[in-house]
Amino acid sequence: MITENILFAVDLPHGGLQKQMNEEERTQKKQKITVYIVIVIFILLFIGLALLVGIPVVQYASEPDKFRKVTDKLGSVSKLIYIGLSALQVIIAFIPGEPVELLGGYAFGTIEGMLLNLIGAFAGSMAVFGLVRKFGKRAVEIFFSNKKMDSIKFLQTSTKKNLLFAVIFAIPGTPKDLLSYYAGLTDIKLGTWILICTLGRLPSVIISTISGNALGSKQYTFAIIVTLVTIAVSSVGLITYKIICSHNSKQEKNKK
Repeated sequence: MITENILFAVDLPHGGLQKQMNEEERTQKKQKITVYIVIVIFILLFIGLALLVGIPVVQYASEPDKFRKVTDKLGSVSKLIYIGLSALQVIIAFIPGEPVELLGGYAFGTIEGMLLNLIGAFAGSMAVFGLVRKFGKRAVEIFFSNKKMDSIKFLQTSTKKNLLFAVIFAIPGTPKDLLSYYAGLTDIKLGTWILICTLGRLPSVIISTISGNALGSKQYTFAIIVTLVTIAVSSVGLITYKIICSHNSKQEKNKK
């Protein structure tokens, strides 16, 4: 294939080769601009939803009963807004997931908050996967540096990538946003990935919504205990993640 490309380049007149390169550059620029437009649209949607949700959150943050009355009045609309917020949190990678998960437990209780969050995360994961499959590495580079991508490069070449993705994603404290975007660069199937990231999010979502529900029920001591346990578990999870990445990266280098 490389030889054929070289011969093709030699056969092309200088003008034709230059024209081909210019067309490729224009295509790359168009793709990049399209990705940025899509991201800007998502950010604007997020700002709109944040204002709709954020105003009552700030207004009634210290009054859980009033806050829940607001969500009850909005009914299905409040649930749709929260699902949209959960989806956007996955798509806009710099938005932390924990506050959104806590909000779900605070506003809707543990079970309903967890289910709504997972529905939103499911939709967001689908969108991210499709975005990366369409635009490739350029979509990932908007949020993550090459250094961060290189740290999990082994997931692209490993024959056990499905298992590794499942294990890493299930560990609390791992960078799930990076993994969500990077998955689209591998040959993992959409159905497999959605199953992995949905089940992998469960531990974090359950803990956060329990904590949010405790805050909404004014069980502040319990909420603090859950938060401290979460921080401790996440710290251990992050160390475990780094060990797994380091070990597998070394194995990939040794193969070469």
